[in-house]
Amino acid sequence: MPRRRTTSSSSSTAPSAPSAPRNRTPQPVRVRRRSFGDFVKAFLAFLVLLVLVVGVPLALATQIGWPLPDGAPSLDWLQREITVQTFLRILTVIVWFAWAQFTACVLVEVKAALSGVGVPGRVPGSGPSQLLARQLVAALLLVGATAASLTPGLSQLGQSLEGNQKPSVAAAQQTPGIFAQQQEQAAATAGALAEQAGQAVQAAARADGGSSAAHGDTKYYRIQPPEGRHHDSLWEVAERHLGDGRRYKEIFELNKDRVQPDGSRLSEASLIRPGWIMEMPGDARGGELVEMPDEAPNVSEQVQQQISDYARSGDHAQGSGGGSGSGDAQVSLPEQRPAPTPAHPVTPVTPAPHADREHAAPATAQDGHSFGLPEALLTAPLLAAGLLGALGRRRRQAMWQSALGAVGGRRGMEPPTPTGDAQDAQDALLVGADPEGVRLLDRSLRGLAASLAAESRPLPVVYAAWMSGNGDLHLQLAQPAGKPPTPWQQGQDQTFWMLARADAERYEDAETAAPYPGLVSLGTMDDSRLLLNLEAVPGIVSLGGTEADRAAVFASVAAELATNGWSDRMTITLVGFGDDLTPLAPNRIRHLDGFEDLFETMSAETRQRRGALGAAGHDSVLTGRTGPAQHTRWAPHLVLLAAQPSDDDALRLAELAADAGRLGIGYLVGTQGTDLPGAAWEMEITGEGRLLAPLLGLELDAQMLPAAQRRAVVELFTDADPGSDPEGGPGRPANAPQFLVDISEQGRPAVYARLVGSYEIIGLDAPDGERSALLHEALALLLLHREGVHPRVLSSALWPRGVTADVRDALLERLRTWLGTDPDGTPRLATDATGRLTLAKSVVSDLDVLRSLYYEATQGRGVDSRQVRGRLLTDALVLVRGPLLADRPEGRYRWLTHEIVDAQLPLLVADTGLALSEFHLERDRAEKAIEALNAALRTAPADERLWHELLRATHTTGDPDRLRSLAADLVDRSGARGVPPRTEALLDELLPTWREGVSAAG
Repeated sequence: MPRRRTTSSSSSTAPSAPSAPRNRTPQPVRVRRRSFGDFVKAFLAFLVLLVLVVGVPLALATQIGWPLPDGAPSLDWLQREITVQTFLRILTVIVWFAWAQFTACVLVEVKAALSGVGVPGRVPGSGPSQLLARQLVAALLLVGATAASLTPGLSQLGQSLEGNQKPSVAAAQQTPGIFAQQQEQAAATAGALAEQAGQAVQAAARADGGSSAAHGDTKYYRIQPPEGRHHDSLWEVAERHLGDGRRYKEIFELNKDRVQPDGSRLSEASLIRPGWIMEMPGDARGGELVEMPDEAPNVSEQVQQQISDYARSGDHAQGSGGGSGSGDAQVSLPEQRPAPTPAHPVTPVTPAPHADREHAAPATAQDGHSFGLPEALLTAPLLAAGLLGALGRRRRQAMWQSALGAVGGRRGMEPPTPTGDAQDAQDALLVGADPEGVRLLDRSLRGLAASLAAESRPLPVVYAAWMSGNGDLHLQLAQPAGKPPTPWQQGQDQTFWMLARADAERYEDAETAAPYPGLVSLGTMDDSRLLLNLEAVPGIVSLGGTEADRAAVFASVAAELATNGWSDRMTITLVGFGDDLTPLAPNRIRHLDGFEDLFETMSAETRQRRGALGAAGHDSVLTGRTGPAQHTRWAPHLVLLAAQPSDDDALRLAELAADAGRLGIGYLVGTQGTDLPGAAWEMEITGEGRLLAPLLGLELDAQMLPAAQRRAVVELFTDADPGSDPEGGPGRPANAPQFLVDISEQGRPAVYARLVGSYEIIGLDAPDGERSALLHEALALLLLHREGVHPRVLSSALWPRGVTADVRDALLERLRTWLGTDPDGTPRLATDATGRLTLAKSVVSDLDVLRSLYYEATQGRGVDSRQVRGRLLTDALVLVRGPLLADRPEGRYRWLTHEIVDAQLPLLVADTGLALSEFHLERDRAEKAIEALNAALRTAPADERLWHELLRATHTTGDPDRLRSLAADLVDRSGARGVPPRTEALLDELLPTWREGVSAAG
């Protein structure tokens, strides 16, 4: 996609502080100078190493000798008596093996410390031995760092420009493992000493009157390759060698548009590639800089020549073009993809506008007005889909729990109808939701994990995902991970994997754990949606801005993480939130009172996860998530800290989050400033709803959930909670049907639609054949929502991929014409005060009649008249001809996936059958009761209550063979799951020998 320039020109002398937040490497804590006690510890460590490595073998050789026999043992040796000498020789062999293992650990640790490779290799089975060796070597080398930093050449040991090593401070911050803290302290000490030496050199240069600069001793820096999750950046280079990351603009201006060794050019400050050469300002300092390439002993001749050639290109013309050369610039932490260039051998895929979800765009761009729906939910398709799916599950759960525990009136079949802001929020969710996008994203990610597991390849670390307008998915990797598995393709460079929508649609459900559950939407840029992987960020993500704007972003992130469809299990810890978001997902969200509770909780979990990874032999949660380990152990834990932490709390949080990336723990912290310790990525939310991260190259239209919409969404979930009883005390029926039909002869409707079973309409002429299906679908949606349907909800249901206002209005006009008017001239399709479309009472469906009959039988006239109750229940059960809209065309009525009518109808039919069965059993008419229950089971075969009543009614016939046959049929229907416990207990009561009969039948 085209990039937006976020860097501005600045002079090379006094750059101004950027107004937007900046991306900073976490600052190491300054450590004290080495004391006499430190030298004593180093001396003691040297003595211990000398004794263990040299003294132990000498003592064994001189005191005991070689323990193994001189020749091959015979069978007589096995029959000899075991003596004390035999035990001593066995123990000697064990000591020799322990010494050899410890010596190997010492050699590995010394080699790693001298070469600067970061985490040393693991000696198999070493465990405590390698821990002891590492501590002794670290104690010895920490003091040695003082001499190394002041000795020419020694301070650059293992830091050649061709190596893959990153700066020592950054390396320590990125080093995972139990011993990261000791390595960070060592790196911090070396960095402090190097800085002191650099200051001394700078002071000497100033005293010399700048003669070095006059002699042309220009300094150069070579961009380092990525290591682990760390990528070099101009900000970090400026921070290390100029003392202030904000001076990255000076480096950019010195090197802008100059041809690099690979033929490309620097055009964006955030787009740099390993191996590029950067000319540095004259006051740059540090061991990684090269002043005279021909005299640098650690630089190869090829690199010397590259630097020399680059130095001669210093007087380049600024007007030579600002393009990206070959277009293959390395994309750094998560960057937007640069525009494709014809010269590049691989055609990059640039996300297109979000064409397939046009209806999710702001209403002002489509209709000229917003109909009063909240734009925050209209423009968040993944968030809306997650909330809508979770809300539907909550309502179904409430209905079933209420039905199973109800007596008398059987409460709960009618969920509460939202009003006011809650109704607007629900409509916005219906319009904005993109369940198909969620399904494709989930299948694509799980399919990728399954493909990599089949090839015995680990999951790559993914920083972000881009969902383009045409449905393609782009994963941005932390570092190159080889060729992607089919059907994935490589994007514009080796850090992008791309999956076309057509390939994603061919994916099937994969039985694997969700690989990247920490992905969450942040916003859109050029109609492409960015999802940041919070659990993979190497440190803290900070968010600046006003408190209200930050809270809106935090709420959006929390709500999507709690309800998204591409994760299995997750814990979301919220600190400093004014509104309780727990109703959205009680099993995922938890609120903590303050930082002390957070620190206590997360410290314990960090230790537990680190220990679990070590015990399982994994280096990160990604390895465990795709291996044979239990998936639940590697579920992500995301912490959203909305409150501004104090300085002390911020330091403690930075220490806690230093190793969080590989443990599956992410931190998003709100701050009013820009200097949060440990912040790997810094972002800012503006008052105009823009999310800025200049060094990352991000300028997004932020995804937010403001306070009013947040309260409305929470209200939807609270009202749907199974524990809530909006109508009062127990035993009192809950909501009456939204629309009651006059079931007398005088109430005959003008238009009657049959929805339960085959779709038929009585009382209207058949519409135009080409538009008949669309008009029938629109009428069905209106009949299922007698409270009214928002015009945008109707249009998004009929045209999920978007529609223009004129097409929608034309359909509504045809629908009004088709439905006509009542005899008094009232149109049968009207618009209420809120702008929603409503049907007249003369337009009725069989589902309306079924609800009205059941309501009258159980809560109306049938309560006082047994005869009326029996007639009404019988009439209601006759209306049931099959499932809802049984013959609907394939590809249409997809909006039914958002509805709960598929759960309401079987529940209503089951309750009707149970009530009619009870009516007949009161007069000992068992056969009639069995007939009613069987009729209800044809529509609600999974309702356990119907089977229980059928068993009881069959038992009353006094025919054990018939009861035994029914039990066998029930067992057969249960399949591998087995008979439910309550059904099994009932069978034991009614037919104790049922198991014998089932076995004989089998």
